[in-house]
Amino acid sequence: MRLLSFVVGLAVLVVTSPAMAKSPVVAKIDISSQTMNIFVNGVKRHTFPVSTGKRGYYTPTGSYLPQRIHRMWYSRKYKMTPMPYSIFFKGGYAIHATKEVKRLGRPASHGCVRLAQNHAKTLYKLVKKYGLYKTKIIVTQ
Repeated sequence: MRLLSFVVGLAVLVVTSPAMAKSPVVAKIDISSQTMNIFVNGVKRHTFPVSTGKRGYYTPTGSYLPQRIHRMWYSRKYKMTPMPYSIFFKGGYAIHATKEVKRLGRPASHGCVRLAQNHAKTLYKLVKKYGLYKTKIIVTQ
């Protein structure tokens, strides 16, 4: 019984340890400024303009781990619209590339976070390199 308590206590310590909680890749999306800052090992590497949910739609706020990634995804909900470099973070919500670059920097999506193609590719490559469980996506108002 003592051994079991020790093992459970040790597991809780490891899971909640600040060192273990740090993610090498952090993508911080600020809805109010329509920007994404990407940090790698605590150092800000990139700042990109984004488009989040327009009026009548919203982009969920919170802290997420990517659920899945796809080099190319087609939205069944929106007439098979292509979503290159998709990183899904909550259900059907994803960070992905868009051809609508003139709309970046202001709300324009149905809730996803849109990026220019080369910016989405940069983030996608970082997530592939470090892994889904070592990436954190933070969306703030």
